[in-house]
Amino acid sequence: MSNKTITYDVRVEFGDCNPAGIVWYPNFFGWLDAASRHFFAACGVPRWEETAATLGVIGTPLVDTKARFVRTASYGDTLHIAVAVREWREKSFVQGYRVTRHDPEGETLILEAEDVRIFGGKRPDGRLCALPIPPEIRARCE
Repeated sequence: MSNKTITYDVRVEFGDCNPAGIVWYPNFFGWLDAASRHFFAACGVPRWEETAATLGVIGTPLVDTKARFVRTASYGDTLHIAVAVREWREKSFVQGYRVTRHDPEGETLILEAEDVRIFGGKRPDGRLCALPIPPEIRARCE
């Protein structure tokens, strides 16, 4: 991944797993979403409540996603989610994720994922819209 990379750690709990004892796959998407917001916070971007008031940005809704599951994870594992913005577009951006676990043999790749998000705002009628990438947010994240 290029640009600034932030790591968000997740400890897998018993309730995150299916009856087979492996992480139930939708949980990964929740953790990736949390890692996305953590990325912006670690770059110094204020909470969305503040950017809503100053920039009109209410958050970064997901518009597309894909993942490649490589290995399983289980209860007690600590997962390291490396996240970076791979590409800035006019009104959207691509975030990449690499989920690993440190094992005695070294780093084990669990999952690679990518999503496309927008900086969401509200139209006068209250509907969601995509805003141009705020330059002040982009500068903090590069």
